[in-house]
Amino acid sequence: MFSPLPTPLEMSGWDRVAIDKIGIRGEILMENAGREAVFALLNEYGDITGKRILIIAGSGNNGGDGFVMGRLFADFGADVLILHTAPKSKYKGDAAYHLKIAAKLGVELKYFRPAENVVLPESDIIIDGLLGTGFEGELRPFAHLVVEAINRSSANSYIFSIDIPSGLNGLTGEPQPVAVKAHATVTFEEAKLGLALPHANQYTGTLIVTPIGIPAEIKYTHPPAHFLIKEDILENLPVPTLTMHKGTSGHVLLVGASKGLTGALHLAGISVLRAGAGLVTMACPEGLASEVKGGKPELMTMALGSGDQWNDQMIAELLPELEKYDSLVIGPGLGRDEAGQNLVEAVVENGHPAAVYDADALFALARRSYLMQSIAENSIFTPHPGEMSTLVNRTIADVESSRIETARKYAVSKQIYLILKGAGTVIGCPDGKTMISPISAPNLAAAGSGDILAGVIGALLARGIPPMQSACMGVYWHGMAGVYLGEKFPYRGNIATEIADMLPEVLKEELC
Repeated sequence: MFSPLPTPLEMSGWDRVAIDKIGIRGEILMENAGREAVFALLNEYGDITGKRILIIAGSGNNGGDGFVMGRLFADFGADVLILHTAPKSKYKGDAAYHLKIAAKLGVELKYFRPAENVVLPESDIIIDGLLGTGFEGELRPFAHLVVEAINRSSANSYIFSIDIPSGLNGLTGEPQPVAVKAHATVTFEEAKLGLALPHANQYTGTLIVTPIGIPAEIKYTHPPAHFLIKEDILENLPVPTLTMHKGTSGHVLLVGASKGLTGALHLAGISVLRAGAGLVTMACPEGLASEVKGGKPELMTMALGSGDQWNDQMIAELLPELEKYDSLVIGPGLGRDEAGQNLVEAVVENGHPAAVYDADALFALARRSYLMQSIAENSIFTPHPGEMSTLVNRTIADVESSRIETARKYAVSKQIYLILKGAGTVIGCPDGKTMISPISAPNLAAAGSGDILAGVIGALLARGIPPMQSACMGVYWHGMAGVYLGEKFPYRGNIATEIADMLPEVLKEELC
């Protein structure tokens, strides 16, 4: 269901354990990396016989990988030139070992001296081995010039980066301040955290992950803090049985709606059913029940009190009903007035099933922060960046610049699951782990999309799926609905109900 996303430091730790404690020689790991990179390029590019291949080898281990690749490319009949950015005498350890082998076998090597103007020789393929995942800070002037020269060559040369495009931060996926824009990137053992983030795609091109011989035991005993949600997560959905009925498929209670915002609860209700729950009930003020139902006979309503604004009478009628349901979603369309906040406070402080706090319920919790001490452990929060900024009292820009850490810290401090929505949605977990969605789907940027997600997660909770899996599965499933809608509406234009309607189609395509 999940694949590791080590940070550069965590990946370096795996290397050190493999070398220092297990006894796998560094030269062997580098040989493995270079060989796997060569076969990855051959698979992407095709025959290289007679092709001019330029390898830019930095002074670190990426340069060492480049030396291995150069030797092997020559064996495949390519015309290879390696430009090394440090004098030969400056290379140490594994990189020096493989430099000597390449030199003994006659691979052409030239010192790439720093200069104020960088012009690269014409090449069919350029291998970017300038900088690795350990790169931090901003590019030095010469490295900056080399990166720009590589990018200028991309119209006529196939650009292939080793482990990470040079200039890209392996932790954040951001250029520092520029980065190589590769046609493809081969990364070793597991994708590094920064490479999996949506904004890194324009630099990595096709991302290829290859093993280099780090034992699985090392990864198991030294797990990273971050994981990527994999496509097989949908295989963990309960399989329909011939004897199932609506009463065994989960009953979700949705609480929300206010004047002018009835559509949010309606959309959440539709998505609950599209996600496979057997029953959904929407609790709202009596005067709004007809609007919330919207003519859909499948959607049941709990019409509370009288009138169209939340009040104490309605809250008193709702509270005894909470425990009758398998899951609770509170917040869609609730409104931000005092009455809505009173409702959220009453629900928090009374017994209720597994809960999703969405939209205006999050606003209420931000305004009445003392309620956080009463939030049930393993509850799920689903803020977009604006709502997250209110919860943590920071600007949206600040939240967006540190999405992973913001979600992680909040989830740990409150002991809840925090879904920070957006491209590459982040799920922070109470134990400090973060799960990251691989999906960025512009078709999800539609009014009501978040209500659909809340309903999906509520349905999964009601079907007995634990909170962490419900959060991750819901995010991935919702994301894939956006991907499939992109095929039908390549320039967007879909509406939220179509996201819900696509949910069963996703399962048909992915699981059948």
